[in-house]
Amino acid sequence: MAEITAKLVGELRELTGMGMMECKKALVEANGDIKAAEEALRIKSGNKASKLAGRTAAEGTVAAFISADKKHGALIEVNCETDFVGKDANFLAFAALAVKAVAESNVTDVEALANVTVDGATVEEHRKAVISKLAENITLRRAVRYETTGQLAAYLHGSKIGVLVALQGGDEQLGKDIAMHIAASKPVCVSKDQVPAELLESERKIYTAQAAESGKPADIVAKMVEGRVTKYLAEVTLLGQPFVKNPDQTVEKLLAENSAKVDAFTMFVVGEGIEKKVVDYAAEVAAAAKV
Repeated sequence: MAEITAKLVGELRELTGMGMMECKKALVEANGDIKAAEEALRIKSGNKASKLAGRTAAEGTVAAFISADKKHGALIEVNCETDFVGKDANFLAFAALAVKAVAESNVTDVEALANVTVDGATVEEHRKAVISKLAENITLRRAVRYETTGQLAAYLHGSKIGVLVALQGGDEQLGKDIAMHIAASKPVCVSKDQVPAELLESERKIYTAQAAESGKPADIVAKMVEGRVTKYLAEVTLLGQPFVKNPDQTVEKLLAENSAKVDAFTMFVVGEGIEKKVVDYAAEVAAAAKV
């Protein structure tokens, strides 16, 4: 039998928002498997998604660059240790330099990007120079580059969320509106045929378990599940979502009205998916006092 620690219970509570005793019971039943326990609680509670998903866990910025003709551009996430440094002019200048290097070199692998020369020095040399000035570790986390026969658009929500969109047709304002919508509504992909099969299967499994608890006949349960799946696909796809500026209209209809099509998009959220170390300063001081 796996040991169910208070820390493990606390982690599950953060993930689901459920009570401590419910979380402990679910972990006991799942023999300490936090993923299985979370799924069981989701089935019971009907929660649509993990509360922790997408939580920002590191500092830094997202920077964007688009060429003057809007035919090529890039998006990059650059991380640092503190929010203070994340707002520093030297740090932001380095992020701008790095994203321009991605766009102009067509190098998106961050390790290879380190060797790209820009403004008389490699990106790695620029990075080390900024580290020397700011006394914090600075890393290039991820980057993407788009090239299109149509147009590119970008939207930055402060410095924490960045979106790059490639589309055909429409105008500059439409591109900005679509990019802003993506930042606000966070679709997974453009259309339902692009939803990852494993993600859809996971949701279908949960909906099936939830519907089965209703005690209704199998044919009714099947219809309930398909209804939930259809609703889910509309929620996670760009084309199926209500447009943020006009919720009575879907993004698909907005694009059709403007004879436009979204080819692809990428959204970066600073620190998304990175585990951030929590320092217990009181415990550190107490431990030091005993030495």
